[in-house]
Amino acid sequence: MIGKTVSHYRIIEKLGEGGMGVVYKATDERLQREVAVKFLTSPEEEDTDAHDRFIQEARAAGSLNHPNIATIYEIAEEGDDEFIVMEYIAGQTLQDKIAAETGQSNFIPIKTVLNYTAQIVEGLQAAHRRQIIHRDIKSANVMVTLEDRIKLLDFGLAKKKEDNESDPAEQTLGTLAYMSPEQLSGKTVDARTDLWSVGIILYEMLTGNLPFPGDYYRAMMYSVMYEEPDEIDNDDNRIPAGLLKIVAKTLEKEPNKRYADAGELLKAINSLRSPAANVSSTSTEGKKRPGGGRKEPSSVAVLPFVDLSPQKDQEYFCDGMTEELINALATVRGWRVVSRTSSFAFKGKELDVRNIGEELNVSHILEGSLRKAGNQLRISTQLIKVDDGFQIWAEKYDRELKDVFEIQENIARAIVTQLKVKLKKDTTSLVRSYTENLEAYNLYLKARFFFNRRTEKSLLKGIDFCQLAIEKDPTFTPAFSGLADGYILLSFLGAIPPADIIPKAKAAVKTALRLDNNFAEAYTSLACIHAVYEWKWEKAEEEFRQALKLNSGYSTAHHWYAVNFLLPQQRFAEAMDEIRKASNLDPISPVINISVGIIYYFMGKYRNAIEQYQSVLDVDPDFGLAKLFLGRAYEQAGMYAEATTIFQNTDTFADNRQEMLGELGRVYAAAGNNAEAEKALTELLTFQDKEELTVYSQYSIAAIYAVLNRKDEAFEWLEKAYNERSFRMIYLKIDPQLKNLHGDARYNALLNKLDLDGE
Repeated sequence: MIGKTVSHYRIIEKLGEGGMGVVYKATDERLQREVAVKFLTSPEEEDTDAHDRFIQEARAAGSLNHPNIATIYEIAEEGDDEFIVMEYIAGQTLQDKIAAETGQSNFIPIKTVLNYTAQIVEGLQAAHRRQIIHRDIKSANVMVTLEDRIKLLDFGLAKKKEDNESDPAEQTLGTLAYMSPEQLSGKTVDARTDLWSVGIILYEMLTGNLPFPGDYYRAMMYSVMYEEPDEIDNDDNRIPAGLLKIVAKTLEKEPNKRYADAGELLKAINSLRSPAANVSSTSTEGKKRPGGGRKEPSSVAVLPFVDLSPQKDQEYFCDGMTEELINALATVRGWRVVSRTSSFAFKGKELDVRNIGEELNVSHILEGSLRKAGNQLRISTQLIKVDDGFQIWAEKYDRELKDVFEIQENIARAIVTQLKVKLKKDTTSLVRSYTENLEAYNLYLKARFFFNRRTEKSLLKGIDFCQLAIEKDPTFTPAFSGLADGYILLSFLGAIPPADIIPKAKAAVKTALRLDNNFAEAYTSLACIHAVYEWKWEKAEEEFRQALKLNSGYSTAHHWYAVNFLLPQQRFAEAMDEIRKASNLDPISPVINISVGIIYYFMGKYRNAIEQYQSVLDVDPDFGLAKLFLGRAYEQAGMYAEATTIFQNTDTFADNRQEMLGELGRVYAAAGNNAEAEKALTELLTFQDKEELTVYSQYSIAAIYAVLNRKDEAFEWLEKAYNERSFRMIYLKIDPQLKNLHGDARYNALLNKLDLDGE
């Protein structure tokens, strides 16, 4: 069969063989895509049952459209061959993955178990909604893609619910080790039989074994019908108690004692899935996730204060109050304070603080509310111990607005006292009041509120508020530092040339440091300017180290040090160490967790990068930045179709046509589709004609030419990006998009101008 063309499908290799068919990898020569083709095994006229099940598989799966179910393209015949054409899935079966990853005290990570199970159940839920029961769910019928996506296969035994009153003998078709008691005994089955099978797979992933083993058919049948599975070894507490309960409930002998439907099971699974658990956090070298495992004795998360004001118009003030407390507590050494992004992930969510504590891996949670009417404040706070959910301290403050800094100091001191954290002898104040002008302070809180939204429009608004705050108080240090960060973040978006805004950022940060020479945030901003825009690497490292010396709990300093300094210098191990420190402080920050993938990407570990980006998207499927970097990793892994799909999605780029064309053009070139690459280039260059081409796109054009191996044009555009101080230039030495330029004298000259040392 290998090398044969059936219809317009050229057979490439055999993928596997089952009871009803043989599956081959093939090329669809019409659409130029890889597919899987399943042929009915030795079709005989009298074997009508096998033939009917073969057709049934195509009809059942073909009626479903879900990302966790393998797509059926068509069912066709040619001569004596009858076959199903379906989506080709690169990866391995879950059965093979379990076999590869379990044994010798090694197990599939719990976050992965939860992720896989949720996807299996989501696929089944889609089938059940169409009244289709699979009836043969097993780890061998579950594919795990290279991106850790689950795909359900083999709907050959699937039944419409209304067709389920059939011959009892047919009810017992399936795979014995995964069959429910009612299916095994020939009773009518419903969707709960699939949920039993999910329980078997869960047990298998957690232990590497099946719950109902048997040396022969009758022994296994008896075990399924009457015996309880061996208790799962959990002496090391690696498995959450809630997950063990889920396994037990799915494996109840009586269907009415199991989950009522897939939706109920999915809800139970998702209740155990935290954002932190879904973000990949172990490297291939086996490092443990920062923040994972046993909670540290003294660790706290400050949840966003709730606005109880009559007009509900004090969100920015509540957020600012929360951030001020986080920043104050983070300066105390000897404990861990979760950074803003992770704490604010729970804003507005009605969750038990014990669950939040588990997700953030902290021992204590501070929550509070704020009511502001005129100049009067009422602030209520309570400190809760995560282990038992008990309140260990609470206080209410009815004060005037002018006392806000004193209130913050009292709260911070109370937390430090309750958690028995020692302060330095010379610590006179945890909360420093940088201004007595309450109007300036109010404007600054509004600025930070808009900075945290990270869009061009919000950054510009935040910059305006910082400038207004400075007008009210020209000695207000945080406002100058905030202004610098606003400019830097705006430059990262690439819409405004760095030459127009970075000098403003540098002037602002210099003023901040002149006002307070111990302001860690300002040193971080200055270090970033030195590295990303001035390429003064020694000065950059000096400032980063000073920032971390002053405030080792500032996650942004660890983050920017990792990706803006250590990574361009090819100091990969140090970069990974710093990003993990940032993640420890801010465990569910999507940007920080994406940065782990960025480091993998520039190290050439594209599979690891793909896994990391995908895990971020599991938490936030609409996060465009994760999609962008995932597409780039796909490209370098040679998965051009997957990269193209991502880059053709306007949601990836927030409708930024220039950025989309830059990514698509390069992938087309890498895939050998030069005509489409040229089209993308032509359209990109129209933006230059209209004087709308961004600095970001200058580098993109250079990369397209580099992949096309048109070196003269590539270097022409790299020189433009260099002259405009594009922040993407710092990755010149490690960017795989430019590998065709390596060894060229012009490439070495550029590296030397960036002080990155030529090859």
